[in-house]
Amino acid sequence: MHVDHLLRMDRLDLSLVWGDETLLGQEIAGVTATDLEDPARFLQPGEVVLSGLVWWSPEGGPGRTNRFVSALREAGAVALLAGEETHGEVPRQLVDACRKFRVALIAVPPQTSFRAVTEAVYLRQWGDLSGRPGDHHALPENVRRDLDHALEGGAAAGELLDRAFAHLGAPVCHLLTSSGRTVARTGGAPGLPAPRAAETLRGGRGTTVRVESESTAFDTWYLHLPEGEQVPPRVLEEISGLLGRFRRRRDQHRAARDTAAARLVAAVGALRPDPDGLRGALEACELAGLSSYTVVTAVLDHGDDGTAALGEALAHLPGVVCAVARGAGDEATAVVAHTGDAAAGVGEGLRGIGPLIQDCRPQSTWRAGVSEPVAAAGLHTALTQARYALAAARSPVPGGPPVVVQGELGGLALLLAGVPADVRKVYRKTVLGPLLAAGPKSGPMLLETLRAFLDHDCSWARTAEALHIHVNTVHYRVQRIELLTGRDLSRLDNRLDLRTALLC
Repeated sequence: MHVDHLLRMDRLDLSLVWGDETLLGQEIAGVTATDLEDPARFLQPGEVVLSGLVWWSPEGGPGRTNRFVSALREAGAVALLAGEETHGEVPRQLVDACRKFRVALIAVPPQTSFRAVTEAVYLRQWGDLSGRPGDHHALPENVRRDLDHALEGGAAAGELLDRAFAHLGAPVCHLLTSSGRTVARTGGAPGLPAPRAAETLRGGRGTTVRVESESTAFDTWYLHLPEGEQVPPRVLEEISGLLGRFRRRRDQHRAARDTAAARLVAAVGALRPDPDGLRGALEACELAGLSSYTVVTAVLDHGDDGTAALGEALAHLPGVVCAVARGAGDEATAVVAHTGDAAAGVGEGLRGIGPLIQDCRPQSTWRAGVSEPVAAAGLHTALTQARYALAAARSPVPGGPPVVVQGELGGLALLLAGVPADVRKVYRKTVLGPLLAAGPKSGPMLLETLRAFLDHDCSWARTAEALHIHVNTVHYRVQRIELLTGRDLSRLDNRLDLRTALLC
């Protein structure tokens, strides 16, 4: 494995800061993570060095930086992988030092863990070993034949795990997604709640191996063994490769279902409802004939496709049957089918899972809106409800919930979330414009007084206490507010107008 191979691994999201073709062509012998100012005695030739740059500070000057990089060069390190989380970027001094001492410099973004880089290097090296001629297989021949036969026969992931680890004494093993969902586990493995599983993956306890496949930050698979030393690394690599083949086959079979899901979401969102087309789309997704349905819409910030995030979130909910596809604009849309009272748990379940989904992509914000349960004929209305609830979840109201259920919408602030932003802006300017134009000092002061006066039910005494001013001053300011806005604050309708404008 060469240095430039790391840059080609999309899942790591590494970027080259400095380095030429010769340096990037060097072979990697291993990985060391360090934040010592002089790490030379701990390094071996051919290693890449991972550093969070905790040792670096602007006050240290170029001398400290030069000493660190020269130590890497003298030890034979082939590249420095610098984490951006500590300082927000790779310092200019470090770039200059790496150019001076000819050490390739690669930036590691905050969302990429050092463990992921280390794992990628060693998995690639094991893969290279497995590709060499000769007796290179770690699994016994009879076990490999059995696993290949089981895979061809359509065995489930849990059965593959049991067969793969049986000859090793059946150690405890979980197959987990990035958000902590258990895809499968060996027969003797206890159930692992999703929050604890996600924490285990992040904490680095035990041994974790990534299953190579086309996946996202939300649904990548990991083999996790609490007692990883029981299983040789190359055995784990071969089992991981088998599960990668299993997932690729599964994903190929899902292609037709994804097409059907897209048709269903399009039918639900059609401007002119087509009952026959909707019925056919439900049948194609094997969702027809159930008692009720819920529609969920969700988004990720920055225009990312949130389909994988929503699908993974719903997969956490027990007994859920759904179709998920890209909806209008940046929305991901799901049609969830259920029986009896199961509909009541969709919103609550997504609230519980939301933080795990968010942790998979910390730099983005995940929001979802959930409709009320409806019959199949009401799916178009349910989509409107879900979008309205999503608008409430996306509103800038402080402390707003990331998942909003339409049936729970209440209060003026949440109602306004469904009003377009440009309409809110015009209303705010129309009602509060005279206060906003009262001057850089008077304007903010009058707005603060108005907000406090309404928050304290128009009580002169409590407003004065809250603002730490005399009650006569409150009277004076309120009179100015009434004069400037043309609204009598003794009238309920005028209070409501001003309260609404403040919330806008």
